[in-house]
Amino acid sequence: MSTESTKKSRVPLSRERVLRAAVDLADEGGLASLTMRRLGERLDVEAMSLYKHVANKEDLLDGIVDIVVGEIDLPEPGENWRPAMRRRAVSARAMFRRHPWALLVMETRSTPGATTFRYHDAVLGALRADGFSVALAAHAFAVLDSLIFGFCLQEQNLPFDESNVAEMAESMMEAMPTDEYPHLAEIAIEHVMQPGYDFANEFDFGLDLILDGLAGLRDRELREGG
Repeated sequence: MSTESTKKSRVPLSRERVLRAAVDLADEGGLASLTMRRLGERLDVEAMSLYKHVANKEDLLDGIVDIVVGEIDLPEPGENWRPAMRRRAVSARAMFRRHPWALLVMETRSTPGATTFRYHDAVLGALRADGFSVALAAHAFAVLDSLIFGFCLQEQNLPFDESNVAEMAESMMEAMPTDEYPHLAEIAIEHVMQPGYDFANEFDFGLDLILDGLAGLRDRELREGG
């Protein structure tokens, strides 16, 4: 056994260690690369040893989702709802960029872990503590998640790199009869191909739009409730 393997074997196996190794494997090669055999190899143990710490593949997926959800910034006690929701959204997007596989796995889990429960409860609690009704807090959570998940999914599947979007637009313009599609040409020339354009900024625009709308609805509820 190599020196490196000997060092690994001296570290007691635990659920936390198994899950973090699984996250690393998924990050490196996607969920398809996450098998019990490969996970055992990563930890230098027999695959059967893993079942002392995770019941099955579904339990493993629940666990790694809980791990990455723990990377999302939670609202601080007493923090104003708007900066808390902005920070949460930006942090969640950053997490999905680090762990692209998580985007499609998170919404398939039917048995969330304690970290996921704590995350949802903290976000809803921050909204409720700052004047949102139960219904509006639920709407706010749903619409913000729709933006985060939707934008991250779109971002992951763009047919171009964010750094060369203007170059991509210019190439499309060459193949597109501009007289037939004048509005597309206008957007490309006057917006996308302008210096400093960054598709990633669309996330901030959408987030501000939603937060502005939620602020108006919250204020109206407080006025009517008073």
